[in-house]
Amino acid sequence: MSVLDTLNGEAFTAFGQHVIWSDMIGNTIGLAALALGWRRSLWTWPAQLLSGVVLVAAYASAHLSGGVGKQLLVIGVALWGWRQWQRGRQQAQDGSIAVRFAGWRERGLLLGGTAVGTAAVGTLFTLIPQLSWNPWPDAYIFVGTLAAMVAQARGLVEFWFAWLLVDIVGVPLAFSSGLAFSGLVYVVYLALVVWGLRDWWLRSRASGRPVLEGAAA
Repeated sequence: MSVLDTLNGEAFTAFGQHVIWSDMIGNTIGLAALALGWRRSLWTWPAQLLSGVVLVAAYASAHLSGGVGKQLLVIGVALWGWRQWQRGRQQAQDGSIAVRFAGWRERGLLLGGTAVGTAAVGTLFTLIPQLSWNPWPDAYIFVGTLAAMVAQARGLVEFWFAWLLVDIVGVPLAFSSGLAFSGLVYVVYLALVVWGLRDWWLRSRASGRPVLEGAAA
């Protein structure tokens, strides 16, 4: 039996839902990554990267190409975000990562990019049904995750709002796709996101500093 077969094997059954190892392990690491992000720890990025690697197997088993693509984006953006936060820590006087609210132009770019990206990916999934059995929610999560991670890498408080919007669609899609553990974890994500949003919001008001100064390029 290959490593992939083992990862996609059943771990246990709960409330009539079959939980596979890759779904459980990947999302547990993802929870840790979100908590580390709330703490503004650099370790959030390698944790997100590892979570993405494991969850590629989970989404592939559910035939959700958007989910697979999402995790590949998570891996790529995690590497970029890790570099951004490293640069930010080097430039900050106290070695911490400053956080702030986005400007109106940044918000417009995030919202516009998410809308256009979702339309493009959703159209692709619709034209090629083999890529996803549920194209529009899959595309929304795919693009929304990318927007959230870009906002996190730039230290924007809006990162948490983006995750809330992704979770609203992610919970029912995960359960309907047979990824029960993902669905349960998304519910826990909601609590962590609200907690993290409050913390970053307060920190942005207290610091009054731009995030990752000089690291926007």
